[in-house]
Amino acid sequence: MRTIRWGIIGCGNVTEKKSGPGFQKADHSELVAVMRRNKELAEDYAKRHNVPKWYTSAEELVNDEDVDAVYIATPPSSHKEYAILAAKASKPVYVEKPMALNSTECSEMIEACNENGVPLFVAFYRRAMPAFLKVKEVVESDAIGNIRFVTTVHHKKASEQEKNGELPWRVQPEIAGGGHFFDLASHTLDYLDFILGPIDKVNGFASNQGGLYKAEDMVSGSYVFRSGVQGTGQWCFNSYKNEDWNEIVGDKGSLRFSTLQEKPMILKNADGEQEINMIYPEHVQQPLIQTIVNELNGEGESPSTGQSALRTSRVMDQMVASFYNDTTLKDC
Repeated sequence: MRTIRWGIIGCGNVTEKKSGPGFQKADHSELVAVMRRNKELAEDYAKRHNVPKWYTSAEELVNDEDVDAVYIATPPSSHKEYAILAAKASKPVYVEKPMALNSTECSEMIEACNENGVPLFVAFYRRAMPAFLKVKEVVESDAIGNIRFVTTVHHKKASEQEKNGELPWRVQPEIAGGGHFFDLASHTLDYLDFILGPIDKVNGFASNQGGLYKAEDMVSGSYVFRSGVQGTGQWCFNSYKNEDWNEIVGDKGSLRFSTLQEKPMILKNADGEQEINMIYPEHVQQPLIQTIVNELNGEGESPSTGQSALRTSRVMDQMVASFYNDTTLKDC
């Protein structure tokens, strides 16, 4: 197997531990170049992570002959631009989540990659993490029987930064596509797609109750999976506490687990209640990166693609559509 040589566009916080080192530690993988518009920050990242090359231009990194594949770790507003740039250079693309500002942009990215004959992967890394593969294993076993429904509850306190009007890009729709819902709920909705199958029908309501920013801070939704399983979700990003759990209920028991918190899943059935540890790897994206490297070497397929991420984007767009249509912040 050949070594896949990676270049990163946008070496911000997510690349410090979650993803960046994973490109060095995955088998047959190497990080050879990084790009950031700020020269000092690009050079600093390269030195600290032992990366031989750094750039301030995405075009230069993409056209570097030593770069085989490109990881895009910028905010969503530039994902489409950089993905198309890499595709036109015939470089496989791995892009951060959410995949883009909306599902229309996702489709355009997929089309560009298809036209140029390169694969497109998206960083919904729970699809490859051992802990979440264990959740999938339990769901697909007979431990809770035939799946009937799934419930998601996600609460988050507003940050002091948000209360002071110093708004992070994640709550600026023109940069993030929406608010925290797009950044955080996308993980849950994509993972449910992975273990329960695609969502075929969805209804949602979104609003801004806290008034701290223009994006939605409350979303509720109901959906029906192609398998017939039904689901409901409630996301609030101006609550009094941080809470995150999903409960999948079958005709023989239930399984509760957290999307974002590293704590045990709880299995309940006729045998009683059992806690099963969910241990996160040091670099949470490394298992998914390994599947991408393997696929680029002709070994297997990565579970998180542009097409699967497009489905999640469409679901989110529908759940907040009325809010953004009313406020003209987002074209869904």
